[in-house]
Amino acid sequence: MEGWGFWVAAVTAAMLVGVSKGGLPVIGNLSVPMLALVVSPVTAAGLLLPVYVVSDMFGLWAYRKAFDKRVLAIVLPGAMVGIAVGWATATVVPEAWVTMLVGLIGLAFSLNLILRPRRDAAPRAARVAPGLFWGAVSGFTSFVSHAGAPPYQVYTLPLKMSKTVFAGTSTIAFAVINAVKLLPYWALGQFSAQNLHVAVLLMPVAAVAVFVGVRLVRVLPEVLFFRIVTWALMGISLKLIWDGVTGI
Repeated sequence: MEGWGFWVAAVTAAMLVGVSKGGLPVIGNLSVPMLALVVSPVTAAGLLLPVYVVSDMFGLWAYRKAFDKRVLAIVLPGAMVGIAVGWATATVVPEAWVTMLVGLIGLAFSLNLILRPRRDAAPRAARVAPGLFWGAVSGFTSFVSHAGAPPYQVYTLPLKMSKTVFAGTSTIAFAVINAVKLLPYWALGQFSAQNLHVAVLLMPVAAVAVFVGVRLVRVLPEVLFFRIVTWALMGISLKLIWDGVTGI
């Protein structure tokens, strides 16, 4: 973990983590793929988890008064199941498959955003069964690659919460998910003195970026912003899919 290439990728990934905790969870999908360009996705996920947890604290403060209790009560139990499945299967899934899975998650989400027709449908109710299912998928993908936002958004976007409540609910949900992931990551040997040292150096970058994310939620035109993010995610995801295929 040295050289300018690694540090450029690591600082960029930390900034993406912080911005995502500022209320733009889709940005977080870029963090592991970005860092996985210079280290393995397994190493990237382990290194970034402490950065996520510290960033969560700032995000919780920023959105402490804006969240949907019902959505959290539905999604989080499912997410715990997904984390457990991820933990149970972590030692039997080859690294190349993990690389490809990270890429496929990002590619599917970006294609969905590009190809999905815009609809002005009425808000859906927060139903229990779909919420438990997508919460479990979100917990699993979050455990594997910190890519829990896409399945989470499949459930929550149709609910059409206000922008602030959506950001706050997302921040609280993933703060809990990330905190729970600490124990299984530790048990799997994902933390070392080296990556914890790097994580500590990246934490201030992520903390500052949280408030950048909060500001972006307020001022940036959503269409332009998400168009840029979507195409960036697609490009990185295609690279990771190629790396996974060639590594099998």
